[in-house]
Amino acid sequence: MREGTVRYDGAVTSAPPPEEARRLLREIFGHADFRGRQAEIVGHLVAGGDALVLMPTGGGKSLCYQLPALLREGTAVVVSPLLALMKDQVDALRQNGVAAARLDSTLDAGEARRVEADFAAGRLKLLYVAPERLVTPRFGELLGRATLGLLAIDEAHCVSQWGHDFRPEYLELGALRERFPQVPRVALTATADPATRREIAERLLLPDASIFAASFDRPNLHYRIVERERGREPLLAFLAGQPAGASGIVYRRTRDGVETTARQLVAHGRDALPYHAGLDKAVRERHQDRFRRDEGVIVVATVAFGMGIDKPDVRFVAHLDLPDSLEAFYQESGRAGRDGLPADSWLAWGLRDLVLARARIERSEADEARKRVERRKLEAVVALCETVACRRQVLLRWFGEEHPGSCGACDNCLEPVATWDATEPVRKALSAVYRTGQRFGARHVVDVLRGEATERAVERGHDRLPVFGIGADLPAAQWSEIFRQLVARGFLATDGEGYGTLALAAAARPVLRGDEPV
Repeated sequence: MREGTVRYDGAVTSAPPPEEARRLLREIFGHADFRGRQAEIVGHLVAGGDALVLMPTGGGKSLCYQLPALLREGTAVVVSPLLALMKDQVDALRQNGVAAARLDSTLDAGEARRVEADFAAGRLKLLYVAPERLVTPRFGELLGRATLGLLAIDEAHCVSQWGHDFRPEYLELGALRERFPQVPRVALTATADPATRREIAERLLLPDASIFAASFDRPNLHYRIVERERGREPLLAFLAGQPAGASGIVYRRTRDGVETTARQLVAHGRDALPYHAGLDKAVRERHQDRFRRDEGVIVVATVAFGMGIDKPDVRFVAHLDLPDSLEAFYQESGRAGRDGLPADSWLAWGLRDLVLARARIERSEADEARKRVERRKLEAVVALCETVACRRQVLLRWFGEEHPGSCGACDNCLEPVATWDATEPVRKALSAVYRTGQRFGARHVVDVLRGEATERAVERGHDRLPVFGIGADLPAAQWSEIFRQLVARGFLATDGEGYGTLALAAAARPVLRGDEPV
């Protein structure tokens, strides 16, 4: 892949879009001018080149294939896994006078046949297709009867077998290149680190495509990451700082977490709605419509919610569980502030999240290669949570983009974290883990350090250990933070079952001996 040029039946170079493109931009889409690299991408595709487009959520990806579709002969086929997005975009295009349709599981047999007939007869300019539909023999035969003007593969990161949104049907899309070599193709994503970009190009057979990479920075997003304090949920305090009428999304990992958090918010006077796969389809659609339509609605949801939802004025996205990867965090938090106005990305986490995340990886049936990838992705999330540097800088670096730091829109830049020499407290913490037998979680070890004669400590004889009470000078919350960082930095290991048992890792030995400061 190269930046700027592509070979396609000879040398094809990116060219500015024709005046007709600018006219359609104004009259059909209602925009006075192109944004970012849209003009280059449109011109390139109209000229017949292949492209890989990397553009953040809200950056205008859809225009990059919708406009070329109107300027090329034939029908553009758009592959998307997001049913809500397909419906929204088809409805909007039709309202603007564009012949567009979709083929997905929500259509009955009669509707599907009518769309297929329109496609084969050349009466459509854009046809949106779910990936599982596109790879069927029936649709393959239909493609052979139609005139294709463009192939657009949206959410292209779904082809990555290591990714958080892997869709196996995407692996079959590379065959389109071999069957229709004369048709230009564009793969688009808002979520791809450098390794995923290479995988997209390889699996979708785009070796010579031009790469159009917009900045992944979302300067209007304010990032804040907080520790989940023992016995007190900080979400309500965060919501209290949001403007009146603000809509937002709160992500939970499990259905039980969704239901519990939604009930808690309702009990505190919030207009909160649950959303997860266990709810009836009619309930999910009703909650989704209310979120789209009304102000002040908070949807508490599992991570699938929000994909393809066209609501630009989401003012905040909150995570109450640790995301599996920075790609997932970026994609989910990026659903806030798509209108370009200030918005918040907020995450609360604690040691328990890290313990459970590691246990999920170790208990999974994935092979060791997959587990290594998942461990690396989790370590990157923890690094973002633990950093005292600019969070935007750390996040963008994962996507291969350098940022100078001091963004002025993350908690660390606005309220710099004071660092201190923690060597002595760390040695006390490691000693307490060792003396208590490396069989207990952080809460019990903190009690021992602080000299709390709990029933468990007395029963185990830990109130008679030399480490009992040696950490009484520090509050429990600070000890919890120390243990969280020791686990995050690899000085302490946790059990693979998710119980939170702490044991010394090899890296702890030099610290205990006094050979290494912390």
